[in-house]
Amino acid sequence: MYVNFGGFVPISTVDWRGRAACTVFLRGCPARCFYCHNVAIQGGEDLRDADDILAMIRESRTVAGAVVFSGGEPTLQGAALVHLAAAARRMGFSVGLHTNGIFPRVIEDLLDGGLVEMISLDIKTTWERYDDLLGLTAADAVKQSLAACRRAKADGRLETCLAVVTLFRGREEDLPAIAEDTRGLDLVLQQGVAPGFVPLTRQELKAAAAPLGRRVYIRTREDGEVAYGPEP
Repeated sequence: MYVNFGGFVPISTVDWRGRAACTVFLRGCPARCFYCHNVAIQGGEDLRDADDILAMIRESRTVAGAVVFSGGEPTLQGAALVHLAAAARRMGFSVGLHTNGIFPRVIEDLLDGGLVEMISLDIKTTWERYDDLLGLTAADAVKQSLAACRRAKADGRLETCLAVVTLFRGREEDLPAIAEDTRGLDLVLQQGVAPGFVPLTRQELKAAAAPLGRRVYIRTREDGEVAYGPEP
């Protein structure tokens, strides 16, 4: 089996909160979010044998107890992702996934197979603005992925699920609706950074989160990730 490979980080302490993980980037993503920080692997081709990628993961075992699949959009390569995740589990790794949720069937397959313990699901904006932001029809698919994650978290099939919102100045009013749709999951507010935009500060992100009345995690370039608000 061949995989369209985007990159590999042998040890990361930021891709899975509280865990040392290696990170596999899978190339390709149909979305075109204007603030994407991995533009270089949105397209293109670098085909690698899956066994070569598994060898990279295996070599990280001395320092990492987990592997995170990211992108690009890793679920774009559904069969390859399931194969890699299953093999990593057999090696004894915990498996995490960073995804935009536009391929819900792949996420459901991972959950049903017990192949993933952590999912970081990007919730880009309100449903009404979704398709315009991503440049494709995606809102219904992401809703399905969100529902699958909520079910799996509730019934114990998924240990950790983060709903990650990249928040830009001027869109703070979107947050209450997103927070309502993601109840039961860990909500992460991530500082939106893109040319032409002044990023929200940590204090401004806290002010946006305060009316929600729930624990959130705030990520900024200056301070990393900090917890804010009442305990769940």
